[in-house]
Parts: sequence; C-alpha cells; structure tokens
Amino acid sequence: MPGRRSRNVPLSRAFLWRLAGTPALRYLERLGWNPARHPDLRSGRMGRMSEIDGMGTDRATCWLAPNPSAMTLDGTNTWVIGEPGAEEVVVVDPGPKDDVHLKRVVDGIAAQGRRVGLVLLTHGHPDHSAGAKRFSELAAASAASAARRPVPVRALDPRHRLGDEGLAEGDVVTTGGLELRVMETPGHSHDSLTFWLPADRAVLTGDTVLGYGTTVVEGRLGDYLSSLDRLRAFSEDVEAATILPGHGPKLDDPIGALDHYIGHRRERLAQVEEAVAAGARTAKEVVARVYADVDKSLWPAAEWSVQAQLDYLKERGGA
Repeated sequence: MPGRRSRNVPLSRAFLWRLAGTPALRYLERLGWNPARHPDLRSGRMGRMSEIDGMGTDRATCWLAPNPSAMTLDGTNTWVIGEPGAEEVVVVDPGPKDDVHLKRVVDGIAAQGRRVGLVLLTHGHPDHSAGAKRFSELAAASAASAARRPVPVRALDPRHRLGDEGLAEGDVVTTGGLELRVMETPGHSHDSLTFWLPADRAVLTGDTVLGYGTTVVEGRLGDYLSSLDRLRAFSEDVEAATILPGHGPKLDDPIGALDHYIGHRRERLAQVEEAVAAGARTAKEVVARVYADVDKSLWPAAEWSVQAQLDYLKERGGA
C-alpha cells in the first residue's frame, strides 16, 4: 500500500523524472502519498498555482502543469509564445504526458482563435518532454488547426524530435512571426537549451536556471558553470529584462539571479572541497556534511549534484 512507504526512502533520479512526466503524482496525491513531494509545499496539488499559472510577458504565457514534486517545484512551466495578433504560436515544453494539462493548453490556445505551429523542447527530461507527441496530436486535431498536420517537435536530442528538424546553437525560430534565438547551455543535462525572445527581452532557461532554489546538475559541472557564465555575460550584453524558467516564478532581475546561481555554485564547490579534505569520500558522505541543514528528502537529489562536483574536482586534480 502506498501509505506504508516512508517519504524519506531515496528514489532514483531517473524514476523521479519519469514519475514527474506522468499524471501519476496527481493520483498518488489523492491517495495521500506523493513520494516526490517538495518539502516546502504543503500539498502536491498545483503548488502556488495562483502566482505562476498565467505569468509571463507580452508574448509568453505560462501554463503550469499539475506535477509538483521535489524535482519539479510547483510543476513544469509550459510556455505559449506568440506575437500579438498572430494566428500561430510556439509552445515550449508541453510538459508531462498528462491529458488534463495538455488539453487545457490546446483548448486555451484554440479559444484565442490561434493554432500551434511548432513545439520546442528545452531538454529531454520527461517532465518537459513526455507529453510532446500527445500534445502534437491534440494540437493537430484541434479546431484551430485546420490543416490537421502533425505539429513538429524540435529538440537538440534527436530522440525527442517529431519531424526532420532539430535545434542547435545559433538557430532562429520564426514561426508565427516570432524571433526566438537558440543557445546551447549544457550542464543540467547534455541537451539543455536556452531560448532568447528579444522582443520581450526574455530568456527562457528551462532547468538551467529555476525560479527559486538550485537545479540538479546531471551533466558535467564544468559545462554547467560555463553555461551560467555565458548566460550572465549574454544577459548583461542584451540587457535582458526577465528569466522565464522551466519551474517556479519568473525572475525580473536576470543579472542578480545569475550572480546568485554562480556564487552559490562556487560556494558549494568550496564546501565540497572542505568536506573531502576532512575525510569525506563519497557523495553521500559529502552531503551529510555540507547539506546537514537541508531537508533529508532532498539529499538524494543533492547527491547527484555533489557527484558532479566530485567529478569536476577530480578532473582538475583536486579530489
């Protein structure tokens, strides 16, 4: 029975992301058990939906998916982006394979007399991408999509594409008269992308920068630090006005947010070095020292990031 299992039992990263890519969390919550509930949220039901769902800019609007968890914060942010008055929109990260969420987004777009012209993925984790194929089918079948052709899904990783076109550094998306510029920002995952919406001076960061807290580093920490440094320099150069993240509220001080992220990563790295010098050898041992004041339900996720830090230090000859 679900209720008999401890909420503090460590779950694998792959399992947690897969779980967050399905409607399972909503059903488990109804049974009184969410194995991935974020400790800062009183309930797993949509989190702080009132302040996230519907947020955005003149061209980008967030539709919050109902999959809150320790991995996804309040849920996955699905972004609908369109030029004012344009009939065609771009959808970034349809989210989990959850028909309630996917239909809500498709129906909302159709109610505006618009259609989905293209789907983009910031990366391939299931909480962002698992619903993409189903979303493409629903969008193609909607009343607003008269042509009823499958809606293309573009991503850096070919495994997550639907159609012939991918995404890569320097690409410019112009669907519906938009201008969205593509940047490769690996670190959270090998295939992480960032999109720049110059008309709104908005940076869509996926999971590279979140609305609050810090992201899990699944890839190489060196890549992630380079991505943060690059985003910081880029945001200053273009005078970015807001960050539209893959989870959590938007950030209207991009430079401050990125400075915080960079500073936090450097501070954690120094703490990991100190823990290793004090005798810690495994990621679990380091977490017990460095994250002693953090809710233990988050320790498994912290271990993944610490392992990336240990690998980074080893590469540099420091561990």
